[in-house]
Amino acid sequence: MATQTTTADTRKSRQGERRVVSNIVRGSIGNLIEWYDWYAYTAFSVYFAAAFFPSGDQTAQLLNTAAVFAVGFLMRPIGGWVLGRYADRRGRRSALTLSVTLMAAGSLIVALTPSYDTIGVAAPVLLVTARLLQGLSVGGEYSTSATYMSEVASPGRRGYYSSFQYVTLIAGQLTALGLQIILQQLLSDTQMESWGWRIAFVVGAAGAIVVLWLRRGMDESESFERVAAEGEKGSGPARGSLRMLLSYPRQCLIVVGLTMGGTLFFYTYTTYLQKFMVNTSGIAKPTAAWINFFALLVFVLLQPVMGLLSDRIGRRPMLIGFGVLGAIVVVPSLTLLSHTSDPVYAFLLMVGPLAVSSLYTSISAVVKAELFPTSIRALGVGLPYALTVALFGGTAEYVALWFKDAGHESWYFYYVTACVLVSLLVYIRMRETSDGSPLESEAKD
Repeated sequence: MATQTTTADTRKSRQGERRVVSNIVRGSIGNLIEWYDWYAYTAFSVYFAAAFFPSGDQTAQLLNTAAVFAVGFLMRPIGGWVLGRYADRRGRRSALTLSVTLMAAGSLIVALTPSYDTIGVAAPVLLVTARLLQGLSVGGEYSTSATYMSEVASPGRRGYYSSFQYVTLIAGQLTALGLQIILQQLLSDTQMESWGWRIAFVVGAAGAIVVLWLRRGMDESESFERVAAEGEKGSGPARGSLRMLLSYPRQCLIVVGLTMGGTLFFYTYTTYLQKFMVNTSGIAKPTAAWINFFALLVFVLLQPVMGLLSDRIGRRPMLIGFGVLGAIVVVPSLTLLSHTSDPVYAFLLMVGPLAVSSLYTSISAVVKAELFPTSIRALGVGLPYALTVALFGGTAEYVALWFKDAGHESWYFYYVTACVLVSLLVYIRMRETSDGSPLESEAKD
């Protein structure tokens, strides 16, 4: 009898783990498409910059596209607020479905908008509109997917499972780069600049339709269902409200501090570095795309490894490691990269800092989720994070190109280093967040 009970418990445990994996996969694939759409903009901007803006030198056109990229980030706090509130009140699955719908609409607008030569100023206006929709989507996607993955993950393995948020985030960028490389082999530069870049946005909109179907089959997280079943109690602030969020000022400030250096470092070595290689190092566009592709592939493989490590040694040591190594590596790596056109050397100068970044990216989502209770988790993760990313990550390309245009490109290297050092102070002072237990419904004071 005891043997039968043990067998039944084992079978039930395996079924539960398979269900966890199924939910993680469904959520991850949707996350991949969302971030593919987001990064297709920066991957293909070297080709469509001239289509949306008046003719001029390459740096000026890239500066314009970078400004629009930054404008999209300004919507992320609104997305983090609106969709975070929606996720805390209506459920994680519903919010994730809504976010991918908004992203698909933005991609379709970019794909179908005529060039500046055809419709004039309406072209950049429509481009900005599309990026605003996508910024709203990504602002809600990050917080809701971070919340969902942390809540459905098995206790003691949250770091590992949550790391797949950045696996799919980077995989989305890899997919965009991979498509860019394929199109570069099939089309000439003239064809790419004329119409080839539009293919990327058509693919993104089509992929979103598949995601909508997949996300309908996801389970709602048990943590949310339990809190929702309890209903609103007493006269306290409503679930998912700003009033409730203000009850956790320390946690909000921690999210801002730990994100500041990590997001600027991440966007410097991912979205901006391809332009840096082309515009500063003088590396050909196809070669820069290959370098980025293989460096990001290594970066993807590091995420679950670092997530597993955090489940063993904790989140705080990982963050401190990133802060120390990140502050050391920025200036020498970017300085050396600015003086080389050798693709192998450029690859090493990119992949090294990305390995350092993985100490942060693999666990950043779960650290934020572990700071807040279920009733305010999506909004708590989303709003302060999105505000910080808008200020630092979203402006990374613009600030870097502005320094270059002003003749002081190296100043940007020290700016990134300073922000990482600020985050390092937060990592040193913050308490450990993981304890291997189920994700509590109430935050620790």
